[in-house]
Amino acid sequence: MGDLAPDLWSHPQLIATVAAEDWGAVLRAYRKITGLSQTQLGERVGLVQPDVSAIERGQRKVTSTEVRQRIVTGLGIPAGLLQGHTEAPSAPVAGLVLPGPGPDDDLLTRVTSVVESEHRVDTPTLDWLDRLLAEHRRAEDEIGSRLLVGVMRQQLRTVVDLYAGARGPLADRVVRLASEHAQFLAWMSQDQGQTAAALAWYDRSHEWALEAGDANMAATTLSMKAHMAWSGGRGGRAVRLAEAARWSAPGASLGVQGMAAQMAARGHALNGDGDSAARLLDEAQGLISTAADHPEDEPVWMYFYGETWFTLQRGMAALHLKDWRAAVDHLTIGLAALPDEYRRDRTWYRACLAHAYAGASEAAPALAVALEAVPDASAVGRPHAWNELHSTAALLLRRGAPEGHQLVAALREFD
Repeated sequence: MGDLAPDLWSHPQLIATVAAEDWGAVLRAYRKITGLSQTQLGERVGLVQPDVSAIERGQRKVTSTEVRQRIVTGLGIPAGLLQGHTEAPSAPVAGLVLPGPGPDDDLLTRVTSVVESEHRVDTPTLDWLDRLLAEHRRAEDEIGSRLLVGVMRQQLRTVVDLYAGARGPLADRVVRLASEHAQFLAWMSQDQGQTAAALAWYDRSHEWALEAGDANMAATTLSMKAHMAWSGGRGGRAVRLAEAARWSAPGASLGVQGMAAQMAARGHALNGDGDSAARLLDEAQGLISTAADHPEDEPVWMYFYGETWFTLQRGMAALHLKDWRAAVDHLTIGLAALPDEYRRDRTWYRACLAHAYAGASEAAPALAVALEAVPDASAVGRPHAWNELHSTAALLLRRGAPEGHQLVAALREFD
């Protein structure tokens, strides 16, 4: 909430309404203090204007934890104001005490100290765990993150239990494997809108990557933090983190360097700097194209970077820059080439394509693409693709297109 006064959440009216979890009153008070319209507020929290109005008037109750989280995240409500929040000042990583898929106290103890019992560690076991993690990454593309979080937490416990019995190079490999698991858990937390948990896991992954001397993962965790900043609308921070990913890990592979350059491009596009975005996308594409000549030098998590992916990123940059026609063209081409097994990504880019059509005042194709995305957005695309569809509906309504009401009805059917 960089455009608001830093003491916004010290306002007694806001404090009282949040403490009571009277979300209609929260929205009313927030709009009164900030001067936002219902449409502008809806864009921040991923709700269309009619739903904001219904909540404010008490005609719609906020009973869904997802909608509650949208409001909390979109308005930047401090965790300390929420019911049931308990602070743990001694927690070594911010957010570890929050509910959700982040590391809990028991797991924190296990991963930050040597366990007493030793488990036999050998190369075939670690090879198997590497393959299993790679398979889970691929599965998450298709089924989403919710079903895998518990599995991956247990798998990380298994990896950590191996540390006490590992020596020499095997110990380094166990730490590297733990870092990769933590990075994947961070990504899944981020995918579910659990920002604090994601940051906690990224911090843990980065620490382990440094311990293991893994430049690729150390750079990747910073790039993914840049992705989080971009997702939260903070273009400047996305650029700084992406640049840090490049200079802080000079031993990273060409592909990982390309990832960082692409993340910086996203931040520049979000800030409206089209020239810098285009230059960095070209640089990133060149790095990753060169890296493709030696795939053996790249980490396994780089499997999805390629020409199709870059076409989609150019569409996203155009979307930020409100170059609607270029966004439609790039996203359409990219989606046509994106394999069906990337279900979550297809859902996200369809939602973005619908937004681009709406921005181009092409309401009919915007609705058609959005309706195609709604079922998967509900199943595997919450909160990001789901919120993007709400933003598309809000844009259509703001422009007076009747298709906006049709999209609102479809979203309510699955909400």
